Amino acid sequence: MNAAAPDFSPMSDGDLDWVVHQEGVLHAFPWSRGNFADSLAAGHSAWVMRVGGSLVAYAVMLMVLDEAHLLNISVARESQRAKLGTALLRHLLAEARRCGASQFFLEVRPSNSAALALYRSHGLQPIGRRKGYYALREGGREDAIVMRVEL
Repeated sequence: MNAAAPDFSPMSDGDLDWVVHQEGVLHAFPWSRGNFADSLAAGHSAWVMRVGGSLVAYAVMLMVLDEAHLLNISVARESQRAKLGTALLRHLLAEARRCGASQFFLEVRPSNSAALALYRSHGLQPIGRRKGYYALREGGREDAIVMRVEL
């Protein structure tokens, strides 16, 4: 892991160029700048993570009553495999608790074994499937595994 401790701050309009660039690099079907701007305007819990002053990760979480829904969590490719996803997920779980959430939900591709391992290591358990939820780059659809943990 990088020597410096991660620093978390609310995502701002000034972060969007970096976030949107990373989104395009990391995902076959990336969120648009408008998706992120709409999330900020709607007051979603949107975060960026820095290490040593450099942006390394971001996330967007929707809070509804006593539920938190993770909509997007991403670590820049050059910063992956350094436990930064773990640090960001811990921050999000703590933020969800602080905001009064009693449950935390997300969807994940069954093919995303790294994310599945991360989520399971934080107590998230599969509770269902959404058939054909994700588009595939090569065409077709992939299910989503719906996961949940009580906070």
